[in-house]
Amino acid sequence: MSSEIPPEWKKFRYRGKILDEIVNMPLDEFIKMLPARQRRTLKRGFTEQQRRLLTRIRKIRRANTTKPIRTHVRDMIILPEMIGLKMSVYNGKEFVEFTVQPEMLGHYLGEFSVTTKKVEHGEPGLKATKSSLFMAMKG
Repeated sequence: MSSEIPPEWKKFRYRGKILDEIVNMPLDEFIKMLPARQRRTLKRGFTEQQRRLLTRIRKIRRANTTKPIRTHVRDMIILPEMIGLKMSVYNGKEFVEFTVQPEMLGHYLGEFSVTTKKVEHGEPGLKATKSSLFMAMKG
């Protein structure tokens, strides 16, 4: 993978290790570098859905395609082998597409597919009941 790392990622460091070292390190060593919550989650092992997603990621990595990987597995922690892949994570309504950057290591996939939208209420009278059209003036 070292030949396909973009130049702007060359300077990236995670806990003092450069990206080449992280990508080539065994999963057990990488787990020791993660924060406590992620470390504890990965030490328990992968769920069946996470295992299936990992095999799909490895298959696409070998095939060297640019098609995004669509998934519902929001609780998967981003591992070094996912860097550079396009992912589409379901947010409950649609699939949100993003490219996995080195800065995302150790985060959950769901963090990059926001499930809530900012509520923007209309003015009184717009898309409201007839009674709210005539608001009492403060006096």
